[in-house]
Amino acid sequence: MRRKKDNFLDYIPRKNSLYNWSENKEGQVEICVPNRGIFCRIAQIFFQKPKETMLELDKFGSFVWEQIDGKRSIYEIGKAIRRKFGEEAEPLYERLARFIRILHESHFVVYSNKIKDKK
Repeated sequence: MRRKKDNFLDYIPRKNSLYNWSENKEGQVEICVPNRGIFCRIAQIFFQKPKETMLELDKFGSFVWEQIDGKRSIYEIGKAIRRKFGEEAEPLYERLARFIRILHESHFVVYSNKIKDKK
């Protein structure tokens, strides 16, 4: 039997609860990334490096982050981007897919429907 290939636009991203985030004064999202590990700890002690790094998203990234709620699919998020930014967001789904994959690879988001499929 042939296995059906998943459509990436059907994935439902959800923010990883291990990371805190907030909006800055300009309305852009900042994700708090803890600096962990032995080398980070040494750098914190000897070089006064911060315990956390704030990752600031641009206007597109911030909008996408705010759309990620564990209910909307990537396709639905793309439609919301098109409504808000229009032609400025093109090539929309290529950019969105790459951004979501980066968030996933960095463990900032997980896919809700992929977790359900494993059970």
